[in-house]
Amino acid sequence: EYRGKLLEAVAEYDESLIEKYFENPESITEGEIIAALRQATIGMAIVPMVCGSSFKNKGVQTMLDYVMELLPSPIDKDDIIATSVDTGADVTIKPDESEPFTALAFKIATDPFVGRLCFIRAYSGVLESGSYVYNSRSENKERISRVFQMHANKQNQIERLSAGDIGAVVGFKDIKTGDTLCDEKRRVILESMVFPEPVIGYAIEPKKQADVDKLGMAIAKLVEEDPTLRVNTDQETGQTILRGMGELHLEIIIDRLKREFKVEINQGAPQVAYKEALTSSVEHKEVYKKQTGGRGKFADIVFEIGPRDDGKEGLEFVNDIVGGAVPREFIPAVQKGFDQAMVNGPLAGYPLDSMKVRLFHGSYHDVDSDSLSFELAARIGFKEAARKCSPQLLEPIMGVEVVTPDEFTGSVTGDLNRRRGIMKGMDTRGTAQVIKADVPLSELFGYVTDLRTITSGRAAASLTFAHYSQVPRNLAEKVIEEVKGVGAGK
Repeated sequence: EYRGKLLEAVAEYDESLIEKYFENPESITEGEIIAALRQATIGMAIVPMVCGSSFKNKGVQTMLDYVMELLPSPIDKDDIIATSVDTGADVTIKPDESEPFTALAFKIATDPFVGRLCFIRAYSGVLESGSYVYNSRSENKERISRVFQMHANKQNQIERLSAGDIGAVVGFKDIKTGDTLCDEKRRVILESMVFPEPVIGYAIEPKKQADVDKLGMAIAKLVEEDPTLRVNTDQETGQTILRGMGELHLEIIIDRLKREFKVEINQGAPQVAYKEALTSSVEHKEVYKKQTGGRGKFADIVFEIGPRDDGKEGLEFVNDIVGGAVPREFIPAVQKGFDQAMVNGPLAGYPLDSMKVRLFHGSYHDVDSDSLSFELAARIGFKEAARKCSPQLLEPIMGVEVVTPDEFTGSVTGDLNRRRGIMKGMDTRGTAQVIKADVPLSELFGYVTDLRTITSGRAAASLTFAHYSQVPRNLAEKVIEEVKGVGAGK
């Protein structure tokens, strides 16, 4: 029955198949079916599906065979368009060995025997082992000492990597995930990968004091492998904070620390990565004076501070100083002061993503003024002025998709509503319901376990970061109080 359905589905790509099917089904060869399937797959009319289990290593070989048989080779697809580093113009990258070399680094891994491995996909040209490539991000040349063809966790050393190949290289100094590696004669940038900001953090520490250095080295390797993983030290508490894309992401990282790096750690409760934003503008005058006997410190700045008009991230700094009221050499110090101040917002010390500052007046002292005075004036001025800019607390919102049997739909939606979820829609997938909602991350800790309880283990959920949104005032006050309480307790 299903063979008949398969032949009907691919018949429009090879009409002789359907004639054979009705006249003499036995005469249809496997080669003819594969050829028709390949045409239908490349035409995106069908999606081939194979069964298997990677855990039990069942069906993996079949799946790889069908990748080779059915999916398009680079020659079957359109040429890749890259951007020239020198001119910014579009450059066509053809999948041809005679073209200059171009490849994308898509994964960094650590191997106990060969060290750091960089997985690359070659789009054009040839890479010989021992040759040099140009890294478009760092603008440096990298020597590739050896090239490997990967077989699961085994490496076969090869002499060259050609257009269309996927391989791994070693010997490099500074290559990150998403970098373009190319021939210096044709310096281009391939479409880069965008990595979202982490939304959740754990405070971690090694169980044994002797493992402090080991933990530092292990985390450095993991961060290099995974661009969505970040580590920083909390200035207030001195704790090491591991940040990632969700509870599962960080649980896997902590499990890898134990299994691969043999480091046992203690972890704190999950922390939400809140942010802050200014919503109105104010003008402020800040005078920084210090007299310590001998040369003093003096800086005077008048500025307007508030949200950016263009909606972009980062600091927008506008220098409207006229007549040298603040000397030109001190302006970068003022900008640096505001830039660094954005790390700690006025409400609870969470970072600001964007801010606009317009510096328009000030004064200086011939002897006492220096760059550090103006940098400190900017930092102190930010603390005073940002409080008057109606700051708001922002929280990460996750896109939640739950696939559940029909009878549990009411229970699942009710639970999501209790978690401050905003429903985005419902679909039917087979006999199951697909519920989509935007839910604050702070309400989702332990959600997958709760969902299994509600649905007798029959529903599944996937969570992805959606956006940042304002925290309701009553909850924002609670978060701010908690942060201040931790600071006071310290």
